[in-house]
Amino acid sequence: MSVTDDAIEAIKQMIVDGELGPGDRLPREADLAERLGLSRNSLREAVRALSLIHVLDVRRGDGTYVTSLDPSVLMDAMGFVVDFHRDDTVLQFLEARRLIEPAVTGLAAQRMSEVDIDGLGVLLGSLGEEPSVEELVANDLEFHRRIAAGAGNPVLASLVESISGRTQRARTWRGITEEGVLARTLSEHRAIQQALAARQPDVAAAVATVHIAGVEQWIRQTLVERA
Repeated sequence: MSVTDDAIEAIKQMIVDGELGPGDRLPREADLAERLGLSRNSLREAVRALSLIHVLDVRRGDGTYVTSLDPSVLMDAMGFVVDFHRDDTVLQFLEARRLIEPAVTGLAAQRMSEVDIDGLGVLLGSLGEEPSVEELVANDLEFHRRIAAGAGNPVLASLVESISGRTQRARTWRGITEEGVLARTLSEHRAIQQALAARQPDVAAAVATVHIAGVEQWIRQTLVERA
């Protein structure tokens, strides 16, 4: 377990125990880090991660607060963080995605219309220079959905969409916690779009494999570290 995970777990426990509730302000950073036996850097990373999934609200010049979400919603978000590290079911979906989606991407390189391929470029460009994790994941889901639809096989498109949706929260968490993942994801998406535009099925499938395997590898390593 990483030190950031330790910090997240400690804050979660304070919410579970009722020590912190919706609207409550966290103790001062220095005091909380000392009390939990954590470095201030790891505590900051935990606060950043939890603010991105709307568990904490960082108010500049004021402090950090538990959001006003009701307790059941708060615990659902926190429960995901914990369950994600304990449940390897997501790996099974990513393995299936790695086996199926590159082949579908290769078909799309042969069958997808020029207009739809150009539309992928517009979609990627709509993110801007510094998208949020939520914006990137939503864009990611739409990007892969369009490619699957472009393969011209509704059965495969439905299968890809179903499998991809089951990995959404894991991909969000990766975006929150892994440094540089936003830029890397965009770069890989652009490479896939370029291979589609060039009508290179083998290249498109290979890039898609690398792209999906990167998520799988990160999650596998995360689960190993947690264990």
